Parts: sequence; C-alpha cells; structure tokens
Amino acid sequence: MALIVQKFGGTSVADADRMREVADHVARTVRRGDQVVLVVSAMGKETDELLRLAGEVSVVHPGREMDMLITAGERKAMALVCMALHHIGVDSESFTGSQAGFLTDTNHQNAKIVDVRPDRVRASLDAGRVPVLGGSQGVSTDNDVTFLGRGGSDTTAVAIAHALGADACELYTDVTGVFTTDPRVVPTARRMSAISYDELLEMTATGCPKPAMRSVEYARTHGVRLHVRSAFTWQEGTWVDEEVPDMEQAIVSAVTHDTSEAKMTLAGVPDQPGVAATVFRALADLEVNVDMIVQNVSAQGVTDISFTVPHADLARAMEHTKRLATEVGAGGVTSDDSIARVSVVGAGMRSNPGVAATMFETLAAAEVNIQMISTSAIRVSCVVDGERVEDAVRTLHDAFGLAEA
Repeated sequence: MALIVQKFGGTSVADADRMREVADHVARTVRRGDQVVLVVSAMGKETDELLRLAGEVSVVHPGREMDMLITAGERKAMALVCMALHHIGVDSESFTGSQAGFLTDTNHQNAKIVDVRPDRVRASLDAGRVPVLGGSQGVSTDNDVTFLGRGGSDTTAVAIAHALGADACELYTDVTGVFTTDPRVVPTARRMSAISYDELLEMTATGCPKPAMRSVEYARTHGVRLHVRSAFTWQEGTWVDEEVPDMEQAIVSAVTHDTSEAKMTLAGVPDQPGVAATVFRALADLEVNVDMIVQNVSAQGVTDISFTVPHADLARAMEHTKRLATEVGAGGVTSDDSIARVSVVGAGMRSNPGVAATMFETLAAAEVNIQMISTSAIRVSCVVDGERVEDAVRTLHDAFGLAEA
C-alpha cells in the first residue's frame, strides 16, 4: 500500500462537475489499494473574486484580515470536495491548515512554513479516511490564520507529503506534465518524462508557471518525489527527482521565457565601495525582489548598474531609487517595462561547453538583440525586447533540438 498526496488546483475544482470528477479520481486511487491525502485550491477564480471584493469594501487591507478572507476560498472547496467523496462512498474529512498542523511565521499574505505537525491527518488516514486539506494556509506562531501566497497549495501538498513520509506527491494541473517550452508558443514542444529538481527549479524561476517555485524548493530540500500530471487524464506525467549521477544528461532540457519583469538602470553611479550595497539594501527593505544585475565597466570614476524587478514593484522601486540616486550622487534612473527574459536550462551544461555561444549565435541569426546576460551552472538567461521573446523561444527550441521527434 502506497501513500500518495494528490493536489488539485483551481481549474480542477472550478464547479460541481469538476469536483465530482476529482472525487472519482481519488476513489479509483483508493480502490486500487493506496492511501490518499488530498489538497485542494480555491475554486476557479475564487481568490481573484475575494480580492476584488476587498478592493470594493476598502482601500485599507490589513494583512491579518486579508489572510482570513483569502483562505476562505480553500475552506469552501475542501468542504465541497469532501461532500462529493461521501456521495460516492469514500469516507473523508476536511482540515484547515491549522487543523492539519501547518505552523508558519507571522508574515501575512506570503507566510513561510516553520513546521508541520500532521497528527490529526495521520489519525484520519489510520481510521481509513481520505483527509482533504485546504491548500495555501496555516496558523502563525501568533495563532493567526496565514496565507502561503499564490501557488501555495503546491507547497502545502509537498510539505504534507514530507511530514507523512508519502511515497509521492502528485500535482495535477491543466497540462500533461512539464514541457521543453510553452506549448502555446511552440506547438511541437515535448513533454518530458523526467527532470531533476535543479532543472525544474531553474525553469520555475525563469518563467515556467507550474508548479510553484517554492514547492520545488521544498521538494528538493526534503527529497519529496513529485509527479506533475494532468487533472483531466490518467496519462503519465513528468517525474521530478534527484539527478542520477551516472545518467547521460541532455545538454539543454528546456527553453523558458518570462515577461513579468522590467529593467531599471541607475546611471552615472560613483565607482566606490558601498554604493551598490546602499541601493540594493534599500530595495530589499522595500521587499522588492531584484533579479538580474549587470554593472558596466567603470569609466572616468562612474559606472551604470542595470537590474530587473517585477512589474508590480516597478513604480515604488523607481520612486525610491530616484531618491537614492541623489543621495549616492548618481546621474539618474531610467526604466523599461517592455523587456522579457529567455533562458535555456539543462543539467548537461555542467560538462558541455558551448551552450552560451550557441545561444548567442542563434539569437544573433534571428536578429534578436541581447540587453543583459546572467548564468548559473545549468542555466543561461538573456534579456531581450519583449516583442521578440517568442521568436527567441522558437529559434532556441529548434537550435537545441528539443521538438518532438
């Protein structure tokens, strides 16, 4: 008998028909002899609707009350799915994040898990029931309801799988697995049967929307086997696990792209110790997530620093950095919200030189100009004009031979 954690997202529980299908799926898993812990997200666009209502009611949104509001969506879904399971003869019971033992820090709207104490969930399994958990939620060390942030249901599923020692954590989505690139951009994109934690982590960090990056980090840290698969079929999806050391790795496994960031440039910065630290500490204190950073070679005692930030943070980052520019004696600050990032990812890059050269040659041949470059051991990323990013994805996908045979 295996213990499987199954997580279904908002589209999978969007209405009564879909909830009944999820219940049937769980029932079939139970009837083949496995134990199941089910994690569900809020129904469809429920979270967006709750946020809209909050905006209509008030311009003041205290974090504590926002978490109480948003997590109501998952509580609604878990209770309804439980009823659907009872309807087809599967004994089940629902649990909020606090009831399931999720202890978090006190950071509202994006809380981090401190500990998972799944005593009640384990007791439910021992009694032959299917525990149904509301995703994305917990209780803080101050005993307040907390929300884990967007995509938090994936993290809930991985965390409970680790706490219970589950054999696998199945993340059900609206696609059949992890693809070599976005199939909407490249129809010949290939579904991968397996991928390493490190590769998937780089992919989610550079634009792959599912699963949530935090869940992949948690899975890698704790060795939780993931299976990313479709909520609409029984088709085998993509397994995510540790790299097999003796296995020959593909040089490039995937091409990703991200249009969610903007570029800022701090020009005429005095080339002296401590200036960059002052700028980026101030942005960190604003909780602005700075990504790619490029500093030009100093000329005549000054330099330029370019970096990327999320679109949502651009306005306040610009406002704050303009004030800092005066303080540190910089020439000024400019921004560009029309950029995008394209990345190639592959564990085989560690032992195969030439990936960056091939990437740059391919983009040059397609007349796609590169504005910024960053690398890791298994990734090369370039910032390009947003209007050309899909062209860049298609040409790179072809250049590295990633299409279906």
